[in-house]
Amino acid sequence: MLFLTLHPDNPQARLINQLVSVIRDGGVIAYPTDSCYALGCHIGDKDALDRIRSIRQLDDHHNFTLVCQDLSELATYARVGNSEFRLLKGCTPGPYTFILTATKEVPRRLQHPKRKTIGLRVPEHPITQALLQALAEPLMSVTLILPGDQLPMTDAEEIRERIGKQVDVIIDGGPCSHEPTSVIDLTGEAPLVIRHGRGEVAFLQR
Repeated sequence: MLFLTLHPDNPQARLINQLVSVIRDGGVIAYPTDSCYALGCHIGDKDALDRIRSIRQLDDHHNFTLVCQDLSELATYARVGNSEFRLLKGCTPGPYTFILTATKEVPRRLQHPKRKTIGLRVPEHPITQALLQALAEPLMSVTLILPGDQLPMTDAEEIRERIGKQVDVIIDGGPCSHEPTSVIDLTGEAPLVIRHGRGEVAFLQR
């Protein structure tokens, strides 16, 4: 397991490239975001995805999230109308996860098995943004909250102590927030707040 310390505002390019190589080789990483820490892997890697399910003890009904650098690849993975797109554009980058209707480009194992949906997120964090830019594709991700815990993990050293043997890389980019993202479902007639988190959602309830 690699424990990499990255500058929180100006992450070192050499270390970012090292992370990209690990991800493309099937690795699982623990990384900081603008909400809390998350687990991530390559979008097409079933074995890495199964490892994340095992760490989190997730069933097949859990929505995984596509973590994207921006909205440029949105149409590849999700179907949205004009009003949904305006909402996405106004909230990204930021601490939000949006539940969207998946396109056929999204592998079935990444979708909710009954609803055919996928989560999408564009974080505002320099390390995550640098990683996504170098990777040049979305990262498959879930919040790093361990079974039995009430709050997500926010400290790299604690992550190393608890799951260091279960991941390939832990990125120490400084402490994160204790609040996860706000989750907003955009698959219905109106936006629906599924989880209240760090992102402001009052504007949806007016």
